[in-house]
Amino acid sequence: MIDNVDVATALIFDIPDTVAQWRAIDDQVMGGKSASRMRFDAAGFAVFEGVVSLEDNGGFASVRAACSALAGEHISGYQLSVRGDGKCYKFNLRTDDAFDGVNYQAVFLPPAGVWTTLTLPIADFQPTWRGRPVPEAVPLQTARVCQAGWMVADRQAGPFALAIASVACLQERAGAR
Repeated sequence: MIDNVDVATALIFDIPDTVAQWRAIDDQVMGGKSASRMRFDAAGFAVFEGVVSLEDNGGFASVRAACSALAGEHISGYQLSVRGDGKCYKFNLRTDDAFDGVNYQAVFLPPAGVWTTLTLPIADFQPTWRGRPVPEAVPLQTARVCQAGWMVADRQAGPFALAIASVACLQERAGAR
């Protein structure tokens, strides 16, 4: 838990338009056979779903979208409202518009079948490139966040479904800085 914070802005998946811009970037870009998508559920949330295949050296599925709503100064973390399926996921943030480049990833394991609120402190976001650590990269600069994404990887083969109601930016209170 992060103390002395307020919700600054939030990305809320409550209408169909909120999922229209999300695009799959699966291991098919490297010859794999995994497939994913982001869809809107009529109950008022998004679902990142698909199947991870280990065939042809595959093993990951992801979606990504431009997302300046998650950028800001003095952000101390991100709060996710999600319902898991027992698999481990990654929440990804990027600070440039490039297709390929440094990706800041925070790993989380939401409980299966129940809605939960998880807080990911900025320190949890580790710089990676194509799944490998990039220790020389600068720490995540939240003011520059321009893309966000969801990923399932690490040889977790089979179907998956992560329900997502919202992502909120947690901002340090003025007196706490």
